[in-house]
Amino acid sequence: MTEYDSERTNPSLELEWKCGTDCHFSARGCGKSDRQFNTYDYLASVPGNEHTTDWVEVQFKNTRKGYYRNDNRLKLKKGDMVSVEASPGHDVGVVTLTGQLVLLQLAKISPKETGEIKRVYRIARETDLAKYEEAKSREHDTMIRSRKIAKDMGLDMKIGDVEYQGDGAKAIFYYIADQRVDFRQLIKVLAEEFRVRIEMRQIGARQEAGRIGGIGPCGRELCCATWMKNFKSVGTAAVRYQDISPNPQKLAGQCAKLKCCLNYEVDAYMEAFRQLPAREVSLETADSTYYYFKADILSGKVTYSTDRRLAANLAVITAERAKEVIRLNRQGEKPALLDDRAPLEAPKRFDLAEQDDLTRFDKVKRKKKKNKHKKPADMAAATGSAAGEPRQGRSRRNAKGQHDKRDDKPSGAAVPPASSEQ
Repeated sequence: MTEYDSERTNPSLELEWKCGTDCHFSARGCGKSDRQFNTYDYLASVPGNEHTTDWVEVQFKNTRKGYYRNDNRLKLKKGDMVSVEASPGHDVGVVTLTGQLVLLQLAKISPKETGEIKRVYRIARETDLAKYEEAKSREHDTMIRSRKIAKDMGLDMKIGDVEYQGDGAKAIFYYIADQRVDFRQLIKVLAEEFRVRIEMRQIGARQEAGRIGGIGPCGRELCCATWMKNFKSVGTAAVRYQDISPNPQKLAGQCAKLKCCLNYEVDAYMEAFRQLPAREVSLETADSTYYYFKADILSGKVTYSTDRRLAANLAVITAERAKEVIRLNRQGEKPALLDDRAPLEAPKRFDLAEQDDLTRFDKVKRKKKKNKHKKPADMAAATGSAAGEPRQGRSRRNAKGQHDKRDDKPSGAAVPPASSEQ
């Protein structure tokens, strides 16, 4: 059962759960022991599941976890803080898995990784938890001080995290280095400085990102900081299978390595890729030869081109049709068309220019209006002109040689008197 804490001011961002014990969990994970409290025991409600095995999974800070034997037959359940055997002394962690699923988890790791079989001492007492919290409070200051010591000694290494054991008797220093580092003198200086037993562990960039945490480009917390425990190598083959653009800036995560999420869907792409025809096989038709250009792996469609290097006369067909053409070519036959489907009628394009005349923006030449009040003599002159006779101009000159404009005036217009000037 989970209990929602309604006292939070912003429930959507500060969502908090409370388990059956005193261990509190928030949206980032377990606040006391581990943020990667992710193992889901789907057999927890099965009666008798907790008695199937004595092995329990105990998780410590960040990505560190181990498997211990419950020789004392303690009634442990997920979320219990327990005191377990360590070398030397004891350590404090949280139980993350019990029952049959622990055996399945053990089958995934090799016996070398399991190491020496260690036991669960007891459920953590108040004194154990108090000493545990005191030791954890010194981790950050110890990390800052150890970085300065390593820098003063000129060592080419970076101390990424420090983890104190539950009893405070030992401290584990996680460091990153490109080359082998001789830290024997560093261990002596750190032991004198902090008065604890020193253990140095070299980790990779992925493990460092998991221990530090952060927000990925997807907007969610890093997978290595929330649920991912075992890291698998990510190769460039995963990028090629998924037809992702080989951009190093987009393919690299915060650890400067290839993103782990590239492996999530690569199996589905590889399975779909096996259904496609080979890239080096060309398709022969009656009119041309088609070469592999590109493919949409998930949809199962392949694009072919008539040129090996250029996108010329592209034809998109299904993988089944491509395999059929390859089979016909091997039998010495060449299909007429690359695509066996009947060519569909090309959709008629709707052109808005067809609605209007293309000459609608041209200037309209206005015709001159004919004079409806012509004299019979003028009409006869016009008829004669149409029959080939020489046309007598409408503008006639009078006996005095002046231009007569009477015929050009419409009816009803006043005719100006003849000028008296000679």
